[in-house]
Amino acid sequence: MSFSRADLGNALAQCAAYADGLPWSSPDQLFALVPTAVLAEQAPELVDENDDSALSPVLQEAGRPGASTEELLATIGWPEPVAGCALVTEITVVPPGGDESQGRRARLIGGVLRTGSRVALLALEPDADNPDDPNHLRTHDNLAPELLDALAATFEEVTDAT
Repeated sequence: MSFSRADLGNALAQCAAYADGLPWSSPDQLFALVPTAVLAEQAPELVDENDDSALSPVLQEAGRPGASTEELLATIGWPEPVAGCALVTEITVVPPGGDESQGRRARLIGGVLRTGSRVALLALEPDADNPDDPNHLRTHDNLAPELLDALAATFEEVTDAT
């Protein structure tokens, strides 16, 4: 199956919507991106009959207690039906020339497909002093390259050097 960058972006928007329901300072959330058709076939109770999305995010267990996200990503591998993966993590966005005290919390949502497509989205924490402040998802071609590299590495074949 082939999926577009738009399919990936739509799946990441679903991950962002899930994270919107969580309190700030929540742990990182890791998702497998599974073709909705495969999920409907293997676990129909998980798919709404009106769901026409190409990919469905499936939240993964946290991994070993106390392990960092970096450690988890370095040891994870995905079964063949998984078309991609996504991670929601919190960061602090600092304005150019500013320091962390001038920063604003944000959720970074990065995702990759097995085929190499990559997208990262950013959602700023709502401004308590400005309730009309939009919390739109933003993206940029150079957003979070290290995160996307780490996610892509979870699809690389592990070779035994012995």
